[in-house]
Amino acid sequence: MQHINVPEQFSRHPAGRYLSDGPYNGELFRKNFLEPVVKKGTRVTVYLDGGRGYGSSFLEEAFGGLVRLGYSPEQVLALISLVSKDTSLIREINKFIKEARNKEDDKANARRATAK
Repeated sequence: MQHINVPEQFSRHPAGRYLSDGPYNGELFRKNFLEPVVKKGTRVTVYLDGGRGYGSSFLEEAFGGLVRLGYSPEQVLALISLVSKDTSLIREINKFIKEARNKEDDKANARRATAK
């Protein structure tokens, strides 16, 4: 099992969704830290305590973005363990992972409906 301590290994001030949003954004964190371990099927523990706040855009892109890349919410939730004293932060991330699937399902359903 691998370990990622966000404030120590990435930034104490993560913010933004996309690369264009600044140096410590969710897209960069996902690409450099989460995607490699999920792609290998490796379990990882992500430590969140010590960060100076996590914006929803950062969290949604970092974690929900894995689902939009084609990993199922079940895969993501099985491979990534979240550790934080702030349980609402963990609930929020889990919600983003689950809702990303719903958004992709909605898009697929819309494409099928227009194809008929």
